[in-house]
Amino acid sequence: MTRADTAKDPPAGALEIPELCLVVLIGASGSGKSSFARRHFAATEVISSDTCRGLVCDDETDQGATGDAFELLRYLAGKRLARRRLTVIDATSVSPEARAQLIAVAKAHHVLPVAIVLDVPPSVCIARNKSRPDRPFGGHVVRRQYSALRRSLRGLKREGFRRIHRLRGAAEVEAASVVRARLWNDRRDARGPFDIIGDIHGCHEELLELLAALGYTITGDPDGDPIVTPPEGRTAVFVGDLVDRGPAAQRVLRLVMGMVSRGAALCVCGNHEAKLTRWLKGKRVKLSHGLDRTVAQLEGETKAFRDHVTRFVDRLISHYVLDEGRLVVAHAGLREELQGRTSGAVRAFCMYGETKGETDSFGLPIRANWAADYRGRAMVVYGHTPVPEARWLNNTICVDTGCVFGGKLTALRYPERELVSVPARAVHYPPARPLEAAAQRGFEREDDLLDLGDVTGRRVIDTRALGPVRLRPEQSIAALETISRFAVDPHWLIYLPPTMSPPETCPEGPLLERPREALEYFATRGVRTVLCQEKHMGSRAIIVVCRDTPSAQKRFNARDGRDGIVYTRTGRRFFNDAALESALLGLLRRTLERAGVWARLETDWLCLDAELMPWSLKSRALLRSTYAAVSAAARASLLGADAPVRAALQRAGLDDDSRGRLDALRRRLDARQRMLAGYDAAWRRYCWPTRAGERERKLEGIRLAPFHLLASEGAVHTDKPHTWHLEQLQRIAEHDDTGLLQPTRARQVALDDPESVSAAERWWSELTEAGGEGVVIKPLDWIVRDARPGKRGLVQPALKCRGREYLRIIYGPEYSAPEHLERLRVRGLKRKRALAIREYALGLEGLRRFVDREPLHRVHECAFGVLSLEADPVDPRL
Repeated sequence: MTRADTAKDPPAGALEIPELCLVVLIGASGSGKSSFARRHFAATEVISSDTCRGLVCDDETDQGATGDAFELLRYLAGKRLARRRLTVIDATSVSPEARAQLIAVAKAHHVLPVAIVLDVPPSVCIARNKSRPDRPFGGHVVRRQYSALRRSLRGLKREGFRRIHRLRGAAEVEAASVVRARLWNDRRDARGPFDIIGDIHGCHEELLELLAALGYTITGDPDGDPIVTPPEGRTAVFVGDLVDRGPAAQRVLRLVMGMVSRGAALCVCGNHEAKLTRWLKGKRVKLSHGLDRTVAQLEGETKAFRDHVTRFVDRLISHYVLDEGRLVVAHAGLREELQGRTSGAVRAFCMYGETKGETDSFGLPIRANWAADYRGRAMVVYGHTPVPEARWLNNTICVDTGCVFGGKLTALRYPERELVSVPARAVHYPPARPLEAAAQRGFEREDDLLDLGDVTGRRVIDTRALGPVRLRPEQSIAALETISRFAVDPHWLIYLPPTMSPPETCPEGPLLERPREALEYFATRGVRTVLCQEKHMGSRAIIVVCRDTPSAQKRFNARDGRDGIVYTRTGRRFFNDAALESALLGLLRRTLERAGVWARLETDWLCLDAELMPWSLKSRALLRSTYAAVSAAARASLLGADAPVRAALQRAGLDDDSRGRLDALRRRLDARQRMLAGYDAAWRRYCWPTRAGERERKLEGIRLAPFHLLASEGAVHTDKPHTWHLEQLQRIAEHDDTGLLQPTRARQVALDDPESVSAAERWWSELTEAGGEGVVIKPLDWIVRDARPGKRGLVQPALKCRGREYLRIIYGPEYSAPEHLERLRVRGLKRKRALAIREYALGLEGLRRFVDREPLHRVHECAFGVLSLEADPVDPRL
């Protein structure tokens, strides 16, 4: 079950062991096991019984602690094997009883137990022990250990060791070398692309037709010894069950064996090949379930051909792990913890799957639907259980579509995830159970069931942009409350945008924020060019729009007739009015059609990041309860204070000191009045009346400003600079004749050009003085690493730089008073920026998983992660 990891044969005398296995060093005390382990294995790979004895009682020679020491040793070995780490046991292990417990550990983790026997004479061992003060026992102990070793040598294979290496004498131990070999199922270096073909069952004509549809060229005699040439770079992978039931099993075997021998195909063992192997080897086998047909067909062939078939099917392995572990092919599927491992239990699962120990009304075993609970990272492609249609379930797919029963023969193109099928030419073998029964048994259950265990507790989410993002249990609980009560249907929740940090505050002057600090942030981290983009004052909106309702049903599994959705940055429905949402999506869809976007991007859906205006469209209740209320209360309060002051100033007889103090108070009240007027104007500037008529063209007052074309079918567009996004969206807006779409103004800034930097600062001033909110400053690329020495993290994806008057909405009417401004200059941005980076990575990861057609729970995990991070307490004004 292993193969050397090099093209050359291992050196003569080398001990070949699997890369993943449990190595048991067997030998008497003093035979050199510890020295051998140090020479050939990493210190972390070796678990010594002496070390474990010292860990439990501080004395490595205390034999009274042996029971506890070996309990610890087995525990550590199990933990390492569970994490797919080669493990070496350094103990005498001379008795079958001691070895049995170690073999049990190997079997529990489905790895091969390997014995390396150091058969060193007792005299040598005794001499070595005399020079070691930690070995006070006499020679009789060594002789007893050696005697036990010799008595049990012949029984090592029966005990369960799959590979045994015996080193005779100290010289042979010293000269030995160890070579690690990969398991035969480990083909992670094979990256594809692949064409994975379902159960054939002797359907030779359909196989030829399917190979032709996949682009394979067949020359020579199709009924004799055909030569099958795959398309450039592609490899066929057969999921087993080549034989039985169908009309030409021998022809299928001849074709597949030829492809495998020429390197054009791989093949795993099916349960029908396993049964055929037993018959070919002369074992007593019941000729049932179509085996009788295969036997009859093979008996018409030559003995040389049957011998070839015997060797071929006998060497078929249980499963393959391909493409760096991203793809697993097994006849009946494979749970994650069994992938890439080797044992009888693994082989049995691969060939037969799991059964419930019950039979159905057709007298056939009821199979457990292991795929329903699958959460592994690898895509698993399998067959064995015929289904009417190949359907995805939790990143697994069954490609046995019952060709021999009159269904069709199906292949999956990987990594394209494209299904190619040809219909059966006849019902070659009447099924004992109708194909439709598979759906009734749950093998076609929709791939949309979420599990609480996928999102609660301590979580670690791997992201391609940042690596692992860790979530605490209390964060998950807060997100669960939000997502269960308020969030949109998870099928649509493919992306959530991150929070955004402001720059450091201005050190002095009347401004709290300005572009200079943001530009300096990027310049000091190695960014050479940034984009300054107009910041619209509205509400952040994620828009998923489909070409039509069938497209939404197919891609998003939409079951309510929806053809798109608009939701907020926290995953809530943007519109309570479904008709208004439908009207907006209809207008956008019409514009996309006119702009030729569907054809240009070869997609039936788009995901856009945008700002919806006015602010009052979403935040009307907030405006009434907060901003309008603050304005009214402040105005009444100042009016009540101003009148008495002005009246007092009119009184006769005021001394100069009193008049001076009253005059200062009046000026202060006047200043407060002006700041309140600025506050009032600031929030009112972003509010205006809107009206939606019955027809799509009557969305009066509503403006949509998209700034990211995030994703379409087969592509996440974060590989393109931000300028590309704005250009594409500008092209779309040019085809809008309704006034809905509002372009986003932007300009590039060369950070090493002082004039370019000054021009950006002037542009910001012009925008904000004219009533604009401010700008967003971002690198041209989506993912930028910190170029400072010793730094490896991500640069902030964007910094927002808001105008002086807009900040009144955030900090209050009188924030610009000198005494308040100085206090506000001190603000901590570290937590906000760490949050922005992690949310950014999670958002992009979720989008990529959706585009890669990963299961719903994998996409939803990222959106849930963003909401979990939002539970962190961060100053909301930042």
